[in-house]
Amino acid sequence: MSTPNGVDRYGVMGYPVSHSRSPVIHRLFALQTGQRMQYELLQVSPDHLEDAIRQFERTGGRGLNITVPHKQAVIPLCSSLSDRARTAAAANTLTFDNGEIRGDNTDGIGLLRDLAVNLGIELQQRSILILGAGGATRGIVGPLLEMQPKRLLIANRSIERAEEIVERFAEDGPVFACSFNDGQLGESFDLVINATSAGFKGERPPYPVDAVSSKTVCYDLSYGLNPTPFSVWAREQGAANSIMGWGMLVEQAAESFNIWRGIRPDTAAVLKQISVTA
Repeated sequence: MSTPNGVDRYGVMGYPVSHSRSPVIHRLFALQTGQRMQYELLQVSPDHLEDAIRQFERTGGRGLNITVPHKQAVIPLCSSLSDRARTAAAANTLTFDNGEIRGDNTDGIGLLRDLAVNLGIELQQRSILILGAGGATRGIVGPLLEMQPKRLLIANRSIERAEEIVERFAEDGPVFACSFNDGQLGESFDLVINATSAGFKGERPPYPVDAVSSKTVCYDLSYGLNPTPFSVWAREQGAANSIMGWGMLVEQAAESFNIWRGIRPDTAAVLKQISVTA
């Protein structure tokens, strides 16, 4: 069911969500591919998540992107899951079809496309550090391990949450857990990925200084009109490059768009446009 004007309805649901550029990106995708659709920002607290999703579906919603902090919480609401959502135990893309909710996760493929295709970063036999152990991390660990890194370390304030993810992916490759102040962080990594939610709040967690050298690429899954706290920190530590997650945002959005509309837009053109406006 579409809206009364025949335009299909989509949106992004999170808390907070006002910073999201997803509506701009999906509007550009729709214009590029000739799709009749609208895309909304939906700020929903955890206490009202299920009611908001059901209401969106009842009023003609066709699909939702799910962002912080709801990616794990939506799993029990799904009638079916893609392999990547099931493996991650987190979903960022919901599709509504005849009363059924299908959950998928496009974070991992979005990150890989940005790293490997847009940025030309080699991942095989590289050492990778992920900061944070939330829903975003769950979505990217599997795809990163498929690239056969030398090792992948997940650091979190609470090591228990990192260990839960490691246990889930232990058979897929060399993945390990530690806390932010662990001795394993006393050496530099080839790639450091910030998957904490601190950037949304303007915070600077205790990032491990020794993890960064002049050869380290630092990648923040967060993004902003101004440099994020992590990207500023990375530059201060002398990282080889400090990148915000605009490319991942566009690439994961393109994958969601393809799931919903059956057509994959040209991400290079859209990334260029939003980089100019950002």
